[in-house]
Amino acid sequence: MRLAHLSDPHLRSGPLGSAPARGLHLALARVLALDPRPDHVVITGDLADRGDPEGYAQLAELLERYPLPVHLTTGNHDDRAALESAFSGTPHLGDRCRDVVDGDATLVVLDSLDDRPGTDHVSGWLGEEQLAWLDDVLQARRDRPAILALHHPPAPIGVPFLDEMRLRDADALAGVVARNPQVVRVLAGHVHRPVTTGFAGTTVTTAPSTFRQSTLTLLAGAPMGYLDEPTAFLLHLVNDGGCVSHVVQVSHAGALIGAY
Repeated sequence: MRLAHLSDPHLRSGPLGSAPARGLHLALARVLALDPRPDHVVITGDLADRGDPEGYAQLAELLERYPLPVHLTTGNHDDRAALESAFSGTPHLGDRCRDVVDGDATLVVLDSLDDRPGTDHVSGWLGEEQLAWLDDVLQARRDRPAILALHHPPAPIGVPFLDEMRLRDADALAGVVARNPQVVRVLAGHVHRPVTTGFAGTTVTTAPSTFRQSTLTLLAGAPMGYLDEPTAFLLHLVNDGGCVSHVVQVSHAGALIGAY
């Protein structure tokens, strides 16, 4: 399986809407110029900056003629009801989570949006029901490598401001992953930077944003910011030997761009 991993487009309506839309369109077009093309594309959350119907309508328009399968996950900026209203019944979105089998690999798309009453709505949460479903899917397919995709990273990445809002039930996810050593990657977004770290015997990789990147703020209490740094996405090559991940530059690359 060849999987293009995009994240955090933060689409928005109004006078500030053109830049994030252009960033996502450019990234999707760059994916099409790869040879061979990926089998699948996953966008790991924060699809619409304010979770508004206009943002999802914009996303639907960008994906309307896209020739590759695109799978969407929720982020903390997203609104589940508005997202489902726009994409329910389409190949882009499952009811809450979904598994995609492609040849000898499995892609599992998870929903880490925590909109429970009394929560901060920023950190992530999978919950017992979704984790049990994930364990069942993986146990049934132990003979093929698997990739998990969600918005919130389950491991700290060294930026204190962002680590305070990572996946809250990461220990429970770690238990599932440890029981299923065929998980070769856990894909996440949320941090707007390409980061790699270990987790439960596998590897977590976070994709940069197709819009703006976060500052590398390593000191607790130091101000965070979001910059117009170069945009990129990740390309994951999955085979029986595991997974190799590449950073593919978009905005500052003299590379081919596909049309759709």
